[in-house]
Amino acid sequence: MNGPVRSRIRVEGIVQGVGFRPFVHALATRYGLTGLVGNDAGGVFIEAEGPATAVGALVEAVRHRAPALAVVEWVSVTPVPPTGARGFEIVPSVAGQATRAVVPADVATCADCLAELFDPADRRHLYPFVNCTNCGPRFTIVTAVPYDRAVTTMAGFAMCAACEREYRDPRDRRFHAQPTCCSDCGPALALTAPGGTAVPGDPVTEAAALLAAGAVVAVKGLGGYHLAVDAADEAAVATLRARKGRPDKAFAVLAPGLPAVRELCEAGEDAAGLLTGPRAPIVLLPRLRGAPVAPSVAPDSGELGVLLPYTPLHHLLARRLARPYVLTSGNVSDEPIAYDDTDARRRLGGIADAFLSHDRPIRAPADDSVVRMFRGAALPVRRARGYTPEPFMLPWPVRRPVLACGAAQKSTFCLARGRHAVVSQHLGDLESYRTLRAFGTEIGRWRRLFGIEPAVVAHDLHPEYLSTKYALALDGVEHAGVQHHHAHIASCLADNGEPGPVIGVAFDGTGYGDDGTIWGGELLVADLAGYDRAGHLEQVRMPGGVTAIRQPWRMAAAWLHAAAVPAAGLDVARRNAAAWPAVSALAAAGGPAAPVTSSAGRLFDAVAALLGVRDTVTYEGQAAMGLELRVDRDVRDGYPVTVTGPSPVVIRSTDLVRAVAEDLRRGVPAGVIAARFHHGLAGAVAAAVGLVAGATGLGTVALSGGVFANTVLLGGVDDRLRRDGVRVLTHRRVPCNDGGISLGQAVVAAARD
Repeated sequence: MNGPVRSRIRVEGIVQGVGFRPFVHALATRYGLTGLVGNDAGGVFIEAEGPATAVGALVEAVRHRAPALAVVEWVSVTPVPPTGARGFEIVPSVAGQATRAVVPADVATCADCLAELFDPADRRHLYPFVNCTNCGPRFTIVTAVPYDRAVTTMAGFAMCAACEREYRDPRDRRFHAQPTCCSDCGPALALTAPGGTAVPGDPVTEAAALLAAGAVVAVKGLGGYHLAVDAADEAAVATLRARKGRPDKAFAVLAPGLPAVRELCEAGEDAAGLLTGPRAPIVLLPRLRGAPVAPSVAPDSGELGVLLPYTPLHHLLARRLARPYVLTSGNVSDEPIAYDDTDARRRLGGIADAFLSHDRPIRAPADDSVVRMFRGAALPVRRARGYTPEPFMLPWPVRRPVLACGAAQKSTFCLARGRHAVVSQHLGDLESYRTLRAFGTEIGRWRRLFGIEPAVVAHDLHPEYLSTKYALALDGVEHAGVQHHHAHIASCLADNGEPGPVIGVAFDGTGYGDDGTIWGGELLVADLAGYDRAGHLEQVRMPGGVTAIRQPWRMAAAWLHAAAVPAAGLDVARRNAAAWPAVSALAAAGGPAAPVTSSAGRLFDAVAALLGVRDTVTYEGQAAMGLELRVDRDVRDGYPVTVTGPSPVVIRSTDLVRAVAEDLRRGVPAGVIAARFHHGLAGAVAAAVGLVAGATGLGTVALSGGVFANTVLLGGVDDRLRRDGVRVLTHRRVPCNDGGISLGQAVVAAARD
């Protein structure tokens, strides 16, 4: 009765590559237990033998005191006969089972490794690949599970005796840290010209000198190549824009440390926590007047995307250059990020003046993640490095494995099985063969890595999306079409771990409606399995179809026509006088060349053009972002908007356009007009939700779609709904934009199955 007991313990979740086995080993040693711990395809297995109280204490610690980077989702304990074994050991991993283990995300350099990096007395002084159990590459180097060195791209680097001792020592923080290495046995850095010729001297020192001299340097990071220039050098930034083919979209800026960030932006403690945390994303922050960056870094933007060094190499380069530098994706505009060395030299050879690279292969491409601050919390904009492939726990089990192929822009895909859904890293817009090929390659890699063979493949209803075509070309699976805006709302539900039903407000640019029109300003009564369209923004024509997306002034012409507002005297008509009559006539005539839309994104485009923000755009959302920038934050009143209903509820957006035009004619400042437009629309959304709530009895609202990345609108809607006693769900872990669509498609397909 009082003798030793032995328990077999299984742990699942993010428990590989996060120091979990060393953690268990240390606990067992402390509690005087014997037994073993190891990895297998399902997670971590433990056998612990000793006094019942000690075994119980170990189980309790595993459940509630796991390492900081671990996420324990499930623990099972099974009594087994004691064996009388002596000692506690980490045993070799067990392969060959059905894969259920979760691959950890990459982690920014920890404080201990950073201290070693800059300690002249340390044997890893200035070594650009220092890492330990608490930091370093994970997802981007793993080739299979269980997670061990042999199935990472570090397999080709045999550890030296010193690293081997650390790796085997339970008291060392590199105990079973798979990427452990040093300058004697690990990857090496090189600086070369585009043709491959080595540049003499220390690679980091010479790369910093090139940046200081105005050169463009390609830098190999965790998940791919970046392009770097001195952020204060206008000529260098302009050169990078011209070579990359990116005329307007803002570049991210890497600052050497938090003090440097605060010379550029308003960065409170919440933002600082994100910047310095293990995920280390790009954080969009309000730009300070006179911030010491070149005008071309973020033209026509009130924000800067800033990040801190997150690998030893970035730290070394930042220390050597001693000022902020642009760090943007290593690609030509609209292409996927380059991560293979040969491909990078071919694609970036005409952009970069030099390559700062290394010989550790990257297995998975991963761009930098981007977040925006909203009331002290992170609002995801792009989910990739540091977040992917952390799983979403579903509140119900998926009956058959699902692959969801996402949308066309901000492409991601999702795999779901059991209680887990894993969303891929951001892959870019599916608008080229190169991006489609990368999309298919990553799906194949993820299917092998997670051991998931989908039986159901979900896709958007739009027949021309390349993601839809990819899905429909797959044989031996069941195809499930999911309406775009239903997927948005389902994504928000899954993000919050809820099944619905809710009132869903889905505001974005375009989505294929089930009535054949272009949706984008929708009120849905939805759960995961289905939806009813309860309301929408007033519909208008899109003169020229997709051309109106690239030329927002066309939407201004369409909305002025719909609102019966004369264009005479308005600057937007004067600026586009040559084509205005024909476009206005097209909006009036309708037909296939001017399809009907309820898009919120196109409404923002129209108002932006009316205010002179943008007549044409070079990337999606550019006009709307410029309109948000111009909002006078001291203005609180909004334009009155008629909301009719209840079946369907219609927000009369022509009221907004008419009011904007009237204020323009009166000479009201653009900032006041932009504020009144945002507040008026927010009030109209709240009124529309009230009508739907009255008809359905629902008291929870989910807000999704790319337009809700606009924090002025999001905050205005959220405030009004909460004042009305409505419970509001917003995105927390996947973007509200099309980057979250694949998660929504997956849970819809699973709920219908």
